[in-house]
Amino acid sequence: METRSIIIGTGSAIPKKIIHNKDLEELVDTSDEWIRTRTGIVTRHVVEEGETNSRLAGEAAKNALEMAGLSPVDINLIIVATLTPDMPMPSVACLVQDAIGAKQAGAFDLAATCSGFLYGLAMADGYLRIHPDHHVLVIGSEVLSRRVNWKDRGTCILFGDGAGAAILTGAENGRGIVTSHLHADGSLWDLLAIRGLGTREEVTPAQLEAGLQFIEMNGREVFKHAVRALESVTMEALETAGWKGEDIDLFVPHQANMRIIEHLRQRLGLSEEKVFINIHKYGNTSAASIPIALDEANRSGILKPGAKVLMVAFGGGFTWGSVAMKW
Repeated sequence: METRSIIIGTGSAIPKKIIHNKDLEELVDTSDEWIRTRTGIVTRHVVEEGETNSRLAGEAAKNALEMAGLSPVDINLIIVATLTPDMPMPSVACLVQDAIGAKQAGAFDLAATCSGFLYGLAMADGYLRIHPDHHVLVIGSEVLSRRVNWKDRGTCILFGDGAGAAILTGAENGRGIVTSHLHADGSLWDLLAIRGLGTREEVTPAQLEAGLQFIEMNGREVFKHAVRALESVTMEALETAGWKGEDIDLFVPHQANMRIIEHLRQRLGLSEEKVFINIHKYGNTSAASIPIALDEANRSGILKPGAKVLMVAFGGGFTWGSVAMKW
């Protein structure tokens, strides 16, 4: 029987501080009703002083290890998907490796924005085809609140912080990752970007005063490209896996916008209970979105062994992708 990469443990970590839509009414010209109607978001969680990306990622990792019944030294590779690392160097993955005591593990960060966790799963799957007896820890972790301009009503309503993790290993039981598809289009980079704090230009006070360290987004254009790309990669995954829409037991889309999720649900002909949604609680947590959702679905008992799960995501870059698996 073919060896596939299976998920044997999941975990997540959410900051305690909550920002409600009503709170944002005091910061920008918006309303709870406007945000709910256009995005589906009600609350989002954000880090406080002393909370970092690596701490959230480490907590999610420990929860996943506990579920999997593994020791940190059992981990052979750590992949952290993030666009908001603690610092340029070292990577969040190296900080997590030290914090949890995964002394046998290699570690690196992966930058694919909101699609990052799915990119990480695909990388882990490739690694496990060579080392099927190893264990790979894939984490999506973000502190987007540190890159949000809280005076920009187009972006500050959307994003939240959090981390989610999954541990994978090889197995020959008919379960695991069936197919993955990764795509990108760098020609559209300026529709969703953080232009400051890189090495393209020297960081100056003028840059910071202009807010180039914050997320900039052309929301209308991003929405249009996201809908088309997500529909395309969803159909691509189904065709490659040999599935039909009705075969999906659980659809786990990136939690970016409720209108996009609803469009995909209708396109697949899925009932509402087959689509996992938590955007109302956390907002868009970028690379952390899907692993947080997976952990919640897993711990609530929704995911059963052998269930057909389809995950899709789209993010800045642009990047987009899908992973289909039998849980």
